[in-house]
Amino acid sequence: MNANPKFTNRLIEETSPYLLQHAHNPVDWVAWSSTLFAEAQKNNKPILLSIGYSACHWCHVMERESFEDESVAAYMNANFINVKVDREERPDVDHIYMDALQAMTGSGGWPLNIFLLPNGKPFFGGTYFPPRTIPQRASWLDVLKGVNEAYTNNYEKINDQAEQLTQHLLNKNIIHQPASLASASVSENEENSLPTKEEVEIIGNRILQNADTMWGGFGSAPKFPQTFCLQMLFRNFKMNGNESCMVHAIRSIDKMIQGGLYDHLGGGFARYSTDAQWQAPHFEKMLYDNALLIGVMAEAYQITQKETYVYIIKQTVSFLKRELSNQQGAYYAALDADSEGVEGKFYTWSYDEIEQLLDPSLFTEFCNYYQVTQNGNWEHTNILWTTEALEKSVSPEFVNAKNILFNHRSKRIRPALDYKIILSWNCLLITALCKAYAAIGDEEYKQAAIDAIVWVENNFSDKDQEHLFHANTNGVKKSFAFLDDYGALIQSYIHLQEITGDTNYLHKAEKWM
Repeated sequence: MNANPKFTNRLIEETSPYLLQHAHNPVDWVAWSSTLFAEAQKNNKPILLSIGYSACHWCHVMERESFEDESVAAYMNANFINVKVDREERPDVDHIYMDALQAMTGSGGWPLNIFLLPNGKPFFGGTYFPPRTIPQRASWLDVLKGVNEAYTNNYEKINDQAEQLTQHLLNKNIIHQPASLASASVSENEENSLPTKEEVEIIGNRILQNADTMWGGFGSAPKFPQTFCLQMLFRNFKMNGNESCMVHAIRSIDKMIQGGLYDHLGGGFARYSTDAQWQAPHFEKMLYDNALLIGVMAEAYQITQKETYVYIIKQTVSFLKRELSNQQGAYYAALDADSEGVEGKFYTWSYDEIEQLLDPSLFTEFCNYYQVTQNGNWEHTNILWTTEALEKSVSPEFVNAKNILFNHRSKRIRPALDYKIILSWNCLLITALCKAYAAIGDEEYKQAAIDAIVWVENNFSDKDQEHLFHANTNGVKKSFAFLDDYGALIQSYIHLQEITGDTNYLHKAEKWM
């Protein structure tokens, strides 16, 4: 970073790595705060709310193209209150306005750029906007000018639209029980009952309706791991003996492990795949994805006893300890998708690079297995992925070859680290480590879970031990904890009690319920 930046805005006072990335933009960004709406009303300006996260590729692209452009920034500063939010630090804000965007456009994503009235009600938005107009997408500056013109000359119309949208969102978020579940039999003590076998069967079959029976997972591109769906399929198999659910869950896990979603050299999984075959990921690696995938792989191992899952779990835990650990028990949030300004540069390979590193006797076989070609299998470079049996990837010859490539890759410029420590994500990992220990019996996993809960207990509560915080960045606690933080912590205590027999964990769980 430039030691003497030309611009510095109020984000310089924040701790979020994502917000600090924007602290030297010419845009006069401010963070989300309780005084935001009063400032907007005082200045009679609409609010531009821009939400992203530090590992987001398209967030970086839009920053380079538009938010670092001084002429664009000047227009933004003159006509808008410009607000930056780290979605991982304020998931509540992100959830509200992502719902609004999806209601307006039918889709969503990040960066989330949404325009609000001074009272906070949304009236227009989108995701990534290019610096120049392209087919079916206006340029960012044209969007800004259009919104400003509408706000200035058609305020009553956009105010009515914002009111209607707000009412729609309020109605949408009223929870109604699906008719198929409402008609299913439930226990007499409905409030305290777990899902019945009949309900689990209904949910499992509903999930299978969207299954990709060739490539695993659900739906088409882009594809996310959807680990909660996989967990429900396993639950239906265990409770009702539904083989179709088990088969699809295993198929999905295997296809993800074969694909480029999984880092075949360093372990760990990327956030999602841009294609249906799991070949080309968006390369950011998130703590919560890896935690949840460790958990479902532990379940897969318990069902199948396939040693491949033991290997993948070990590699993924090793990745987390090597790349995301704070070395005191806790784990950071994420690794960026980009390095040197290029998406996936750290993880991809040229044909010639691999040829220079591997023994000729193994080179051709390795390239055939991992789909490596001279022209590249993705954007003129190669992502390691395979459609062949997983057992070959854990053979001694292939493990040695991968170690050679891994050691060479380690010399490259690394993706940036988001060093926030998030309560719920760490607790998801604690639960996953407990599941891995229960399935495999490796003491390393139990100890890692215990070390993590000790750090959590010492660093996420207030001095009176009465409230929890959502995030801790360099010792600064931000935002009171959300429901998922409490839920994940309680769940982790229950799993710790199960693997240790220590009933103190149950008492701690009860405290936060």
